[in-house]
Amino acid sequence: MQYQKPILKQELKLKMSPQLYQAIKLMSLPLLDLREKIQEEIETNPALEIVEDNSTVSLDDINDFSNKSTDESEYFEESSDSGFLKNQKHEDQEDFKRKFMEGTLAKPETLQDHLLWQLRLQPITKEQFRIGEILISNLNNHGFFIEPPQNLVKKSELGIIASMIKMIRTFDPIGVCTTDYQEALLVQIENHPDPVKYSYQVVDQYLKLLNKEKYKEIAVKLNISEEEVIKIAEFIRTLEPFPGRNFETTQPQYVIPDVMIKLKNGEFILILNDEEIPVLGINPFFTDYKDKKLNGNGKETTNYVHERLRDARYFIQSITRRNDTLLKTCKAIIEFQRGFFRKGPKFLAPLTLKDIAQEVKASEATISRISRGKYIQTEWGIFELKYFFSNPVSTSGITDAAFSKTAAKQIVKEIIESESDKAHLTDNKIVEILEKRGIKIARRTVAKYRNELDIMSSYNR
Repeated sequence: MQYQKPILKQELKLKMSPQLYQAIKLMSLPLLDLREKIQEEIETNPALEIVEDNSTVSLDDINDFSNKSTDESEYFEESSDSGFLKNQKHEDQEDFKRKFMEGTLAKPETLQDHLLWQLRLQPITKEQFRIGEILISNLNNHGFFIEPPQNLVKKSELGIIASMIKMIRTFDPIGVCTTDYQEALLVQIENHPDPVKYSYQVVDQYLKLLNKEKYKEIAVKLNISEEEVIKIAEFIRTLEPFPGRNFETTQPQYVIPDVMIKLKNGEFILILNDEEIPVLGINPFFTDYKDKKLNGNGKETTNYVHERLRDARYFIQSITRRNDTLLKTCKAIIEFQRGFFRKGPKFLAPLTLKDIAQEVKASEATISRISRGKYIQTEWGIFELKYFFSNPVSTSGITDAAFSKTAAKQIVKEIIESESDKAHLTDNKIVEILEKRGIKIARRTVAKYRNELDIMSSYNR
């Protein structure tokens, strides 16, 4: 027989209030998102208002600009060439301005644009042009196929696509419309007016050995001298393994720094970028309504006023707490990373969230939130706060200095940039140089750092 009996059970639960949830969310918002959130809150809560907003243009500035524009237009109307604007309608003037701006804003040419322009100049049929367009639209920024070209057309069109691939490969830049960088190099050698003998065979059969600079082994396989292999390697370095990269049009991403740091008289000065955050206050109508306690105020209206005032005050407090935590976090980072702020990225020290959390007396989760999407402007550029957190790398004991992964990566970059044009350092050689400086990392780690820095291997350089 089944029966039920009461059981005492102890549980620990965390209940998050809407206000606490809001404060945590505000903590992680970058400047632009914070402005949007403030605008949303003002629209939904009439008790909240903007007292001052330094990021917007004042009406006085607008009036001054309008007066200035009027003066300038009068100047041109009184000049000898005033008839052009004076006799046109307003709509015509606006249309002229729009067309003028469209003409002045030059759009950078993409790889696809450049290839299509050449395709239009070819004496080909409409069907060939259509397939050529398909091929060009199927190329990535390097000029390589995104999808296998045979999957793009019908079986009956495979002959046309093969002839169009052969044609496009001869377009500028030579080597596009290929599968990978090896095939791109082969196409460039085929179309070169004076290729070095055996260079095609080396790229086709012994490219891996060439990447490892095993010239002697290649010489034995081709039955030629090692000096000839070195000449072949020098010739191949003049080719472009990624033909389309000169046409890459990556748009710059603009960020607004949350804080700025300046070095003045040997001391660091930290400035909060509060111009982007409007100063908020309480609408006087709501405070007067509450304080006067006018006769006839209904309970529902009174409760509404109390709730809106409470939410407005808590929202202002949350933003203040966010800014205070951000400043405290930045101050702690400066204390730990004085070498970076004085000498540059190469002197970035290892730093963890736990180190800053203990200094600020906050949780690691709070430091993680406040660091996400926030930027600091320094003498070395603008960096995300997360940039300053990095684990240490192994050291050989030669020096007492501790190196972060970011600093080690920067040192690898400097070593490669300092190499001569003729002698390109291999990853193994970079490992040896780093070990002499007290940084002990494996060759594959150097290769990883090099890839993250978008630096090619010694052969491709």
